[in-house]
Amino acid sequence: MIGITLTTDQIRNAPVPVRQWIEHQVIASLGLAADAPAAQHPQAEHLVACNPEEAAAVLAQIQGLMPAFNVFFEFARPGISFGQPPVMAFRLIDILYHTRLQNVEQVMECLEAINAAFARVRGDASARFCGFDSQGHCLIAPETQRSVAALWQNILASQQKAGRGAIDTASAA
Repeated sequence: MIGITLTTDQIRNAPVPVRQWIEHQVIASLGLAADAPAAQHPQAEHLVACNPEEAAAVLAQIQGLMPAFNVFFEFARPGISFGQPPVMAFRLIDILYHTRLQNVEQVMECLEAINAAFARVRGDASARFCGFDSQGHCLIAPETQRSVAALWQNILASQQKAGRGAIDTASAA
């Protein structure tokens, strides 16, 4: 067995996937992962899985709200999956950092806009795209994360294709 000691500055400055892995290891070593959904994540039971078509419909509804648009695509990143049934956890502070919003309240406003758009898409006021815990995490269903990631990849692919088409048109002229 090998032990490694890291300072708080080293952890704070580590890439997000490394910080998430450390957080996951600490949670697992303390035995908290097994009872996470019921005890620590009471809102997780209200989460509804979002399929790719619903993700696209939510995006269409929030497209005019650039901060919410940016927050939405934070869920294309891999999160920490744990619990039964599994949920994906994203740290609100990481979302704040990546989106360059001014404070967590702005992140929460964006997440509420996403939840409202999702409820409209589903036609169900109780449907929740995401939930929250008391430890500063945003929770989504694993299927939702995969749907947002697939949507992000489709957008990138269509932009690359459009870019190549513009280059082909310019070189033909």
